[in-house]
Amino acid sequence: MTVTQETFKLNTGASIPAIGLGTWQSPPGAVEKAVEAALRDGYRHIDTAFAYGNEKEVGQGVRASGVPREQIWVTTKLDNPWHKRSAEALEKSLANLGMEYVDLYLMHWPSSTDPEDLKKHLKGWDFVDTWREMQKLLGTGKVRNIGVSNFGIKNLERLLGDESCKIVPAVNQIELHPGNPSPKLIAYCKEKGIHCSAYSPLGSTDSPLYKNKTIEEIAKSKNHSVQQVLLLWGIKKGWSVLPKSVNPDRVKANFDLDGWDLTDDEIKKIDSIQDRFKVCGDDWLPVKVFFGDDE
Repeated sequence: MTVTQETFKLNTGASIPAIGLGTWQSPPGAVEKAVEAALRDGYRHIDTAFAYGNEKEVGQGVRASGVPREQIWVTTKLDNPWHKRSAEALEKSLANLGMEYVDLYLMHWPSSTDPEDLKKHLKGWDFVDTWREMQKLLGTGKVRNIGVSNFGIKNLERLLGDESCKIVPAVNQIELHPGNPSPKLIAYCKEKGIHCSAYSPLGSTDSPLYKNKTIEEIAKSKNHSVQQVLLLWGIKKGWSVLPKSVNPDRVKANFDLDGWDLTDDEIKKIDSIQDRFKVCGDDWLPVKVFFGDDE
């Protein structure tokens, strides 16, 4: 099996494609064409979220591609102010997407934000309550798998340790790249049977990783780009990767991962990169969600 056809088996038995198209911060008007191009290039995994404001365009891109819906893995996410209304939020997302179901529905952040005041957290309700309600969605046939996003060890411990948690999240979508490799969190998720998906696997726009000498040397020796090396590194580490682009050439280039490989030594060299940075923080949320417990 080629890398671009590779999948990872989830704790539900479902298979999630190893590479998907991310759509965070993609400009309006460009998402539909990017999704259509990605699917025509061979992608079979599209990642969106209610908070991105582009679910409608994602759905339009899926339909324009001509690829049958059942061949595509679609992920969307529950937005923070909707934590008390997950069933209603799912219906809204499905209406936006123009789909009868999503393959994966994630709690976008472990922050139950007050819809009346986004600077406040809901009183008497948090992500444990949200997960209790999300578990009920599996019985509707409108979502095939449920999971979380931006959960560190501390919040996962709390969630999994609660008696209301009957279903272990299938996925934890987190920021993952050589500048934020999160080895402790990855090991914890693996131990609990939770698959990790990488957002910002390239370190986002103008990533310092693009100028990293170690990665540059490996890329040159492979006759491939730094971005391609970063994506293959992530898949080799065991997580699905979600590179974001609306540029058709880059969308295609990010999928050029077949017919070459990284050696164990090259993977270790990338693992040993010491520079640390995060693309996404939590200072905009009413509660802290990152506690530095991932490494």
